[in-house]
Amino acid sequence: MPRAIVIGGARRVGRAVALELAHAGFELDLTHRTSILEARSAASEARALGSPDVRLHALDLADAEAVSAFAGSVPPGAVDALVIVASSYARTPFGSIDAAACEHELRVNAVAPLLLAQAFAPRLRASGLAGGGAVVAFGDIHAQGRPRRAYAPYLMSKAALHAMVEALALELAPDVRVNAIAPGVVAWPDDAPADERARYEARIPLVRPGTPEDAARMVRSLVLDMPYVTGSVLRLDGGRWLR
Repeated sequence: MPRAIVIGGARRVGRAVALELAHAGFELDLTHRTSILEARSAASEARALGSPDVRLHALDLADAEAVSAFAGSVPPGAVDALVIVASSYARTPFGSIDAAACEHELRVNAVAPLLLAQAFAPRLRASGLAGGGAVVAFGDIHAQGRPRRAYAPYLMSKAALHAMVEALALELAPDVRVNAIAPGVVAWPDDAPADERARYEARIPLVRPGTPEDAARMVRSLVLDMPYVTGSVLRLDGGRWLR
């Protein structure tokens, strides 16, 4: 039975990823930071969809010691997919940026994913999937160019994540594939202003924002259906990059 670890699997996009993989028959380890009730709900739904074993773990990606210790809390055995969804998305207008804000975004969005991939690499190499184990991280199209104002530390951290994907694709080949999904919008923050949403969505050729389910289907494809893809950052943006 394949096993996936979904970092940030309790809510929003991470929950959708967990449910998609549950439907595909994966056993799951799901992490959450504070949303234990949502994590329990996601686990219950995953079991109902066919996942035979779902385990929950509290994990704060900003805590480097906790990240390093997390691998030891996952019971022994092969890991077929490590999916890193959780991230920090802090609005930091220029003029208010300080070192702490930059370091926090980097710790959560780039350093923690690197440490997790390193910790689980031996177990990913033991995967029996076609193409080997898979690491899938979530980047951002606006860290590839076309940056958005007021998010410089966040965008720097996601650009570092994209660089990590390419570096680890070499480090872990040929046994483990490493890719990233770079969304435009697949789940707006709850506090995103309506006018900001409208302006952004007006520039999407497919005329709608993405959904968590769109992202989850792409994760499933990368894990199960694309054994010859590694080192790629794949856009999931409805064509927003073109405008």
